[in-house]
Amino acid sequence: MTALDAARLAAVISPLRRTLLTAARAAEHLPEIPDAQIEIIRALPRDTVTTPGELAGRLGLSRPTVSNLLTQMEAAGLVERRPRPENRRQVEVLATARALDLFDRFDLASGAIVAAAAATLTPEDVDALAAALPALERLRDALTPPPS
Repeated sequence: MTALDAARLAAVISPLRRTLLTAARAAEHLPEIPDAQIEIIRALPRDTVTTPGELAGRLGLSRPTVSNLLTQMEAAGLVERRPRPENRRQVEVLATARALDLFDRFDLASGAIVAAAAATLTPEDVDALAAALPALERLRDALTPPPS
C-alpha cells in the first residue's frame, strides 16, 4: 500500500481550486464572489429555503459570520431573506435567480475547463484521475464538519 503524502495533496488542492475558480470567472466574465459566499450559494440549490441558523450549522460557521455574509450577499442581489410564512419572527433564506445563474455558469465553465485540461494529459493520467474521484469525494466528506 502506498503511503499518502498528505502535505503534498493539500499543497495541490488549494492552488488547483484557486486556479480553476480564476479560469472559470475569466471564461464566463463572472463577478468576484468570495469563496464563503460561493459556499452559501452551493448550500442553497434551486428551490431550497432554509434559516440562517441551519446554514451556519450545515457550513460549520458561526451565526454572526453567516449573518454578515448574508447581508453582503443580499446587497449584491445573491440571496433573499424573508419572514417565514408559519412564523413571521423567523427569517428564511434562498438564493436568487441571479445567484443560481452565476453558479450554473461557473459549474459549466469549470467542467469545460477541466475537460479541456484533461484532454492534454496522457490516457494513464486521465484513468488515474477518474479512479481517484470516489476517494476524493470521500476525503471531502471526511473533512466536512458535521452539522451542529
